Amino acid sequence: MALKFSCSLTFLFTEVPFLERFERAAAAGFQAVEYMFPYDYEIPAIRERLERFGLQQALFNLPAGNWEAGDRGIAVDPDRRREFREGVLRAVEVAEQLNCPRLNCLVGKRREDLSYGDQWAVLVENLQYAADVVGRTGRTLLVEPLNTYDVPGFFLTTTREALRLLEEVGHPALKLQYDVYHMQRMEGNLTQTLRTHLARIGHIQIADVPDRHQPGTGEINFAFLLRELDRLGYDGYVGLEYIPLGGSEASLCWMEEMGFSRGRRSSLRSE
Repeated sequence: MALKFSCSLTFLFTEVPFLERFERAAAAGFQAVEYMFPYDYEIPAIRERLERFGLQQALFNLPAGNWEAGDRGIAVDPDRRREFREGVLRAVEVAEQLNCPRLNCLVGKRREDLSYGDQWAVLVENLQYAADVVGRTGRTLLVEPLNTYDVPGFFLTTTREALRLLEEVGHPALKLQYDVYHMQRMEGNLTQTLRTHLARIGHIQIADVPDRHQPGTGEINFAFLLRELDRLGYDGYVGLEYIPLGGSEASLCWMEEMGFSRGRRSSLRSE
């Protein structure tokens, strides 16, 4: 087996405007990209760049409300059911244009005026709807826990909660997006979690802890973790969603140092 890497254009190559980052990613050797949101850009312009530079769109998020105002998703808000469902339809429409196989849902924050149980029930209901819509197109819907240090008040914060959510939604199109950075901050136990629950994981993102820079700048042993992921036969993407320390291109040196290349079918070098 061989790992596949995807480059987040929300985090890397931000030295240039968004639409210029596709060329930078391709020039750096990547064959897949992801980013948080495409909705503020002309979708045909994104599609043209994907095609011109031979890039696969690996992932983007469902609309998540008013990001600048502090929204981090709206799936847990009973007053925004219609907005959420309209966003699902919009995301699927864009995914079809960009040939994107995965959509990620940021669920949103706790509301102090509502009980946890009421918000959980709304979330399950909304994700059943979203998984059905996304699944009918042959795509995968993902749900992602975030850490409460970077996103205070976020509703879904651990692997255990996310797996419980998958069980209650009960739809085969719904899987877990496992962000190593967020889960190291919240719970640790990364390797055992991947070994135990890999079948439920549809996408993985990485950044080192504590400062969210590239692998090798913090406490996580990525050389071990990625080799274990490869050994386990993970066939999804590993998304590079880190803040590059020292510039985007320079930050990629860790891949070669740890024995990985950047292409879509990148693999461990023989030792």
